[in-house]
Amino acid sequence: MDFDGLSARAASAADWSASVAARAPEPMTVARVGLGAMVFAAGVHKLLDPLSWSAYVVPWLAPLLVVSPVTFMLANGVLEVGFGAAIVADRYTALASAVAAVSLSATCLYLAVVFVAEGGLFGDVLARDIGLAGLAWAVLVESLRRPTRTP
Repeated sequence: MDFDGLSARAASAADWSASVAARAPEPMTVARVGLGAMVFAAGVHKLLDPLSWSAYVVPWLAPLLVVSPVTFMLANGVLEVGFGAAIVADRYTALASAVAAVSLSATCLYLAVVFVAEGGLFGDVLARDIGLAGLAWAVLVESLRRPTRTP
């Protein structure tokens, strides 16, 4: 086996990946755009198919909403499109990412209650949203650390 050739290829791959990383956008820019795109896409999908999203409203929660689950999802969709676009455009980022962070954290709390109360229901969505909430909090903290600038 040619271990010298393998070492040379590994070094070459490491050099190439370091070169790519040096030209890549800042990690927080990637995180901000990714979060904003996710919030925007979720909002668009809620506007296009609110009935599918209303499945996340369990029967014991529905009476507590002041509107129907479908109307609730449509209203959320409009807000998510706006906040997601603001995050992607890097405008009002602190406000928009704060809304996303609080909303995703509240969603995680709700999903955790449903998971326990309903025998594991929505566990996959809970696992995903925990990561998204962490991402939203990271984007919020980073936006608060940046010098104040005009939106």
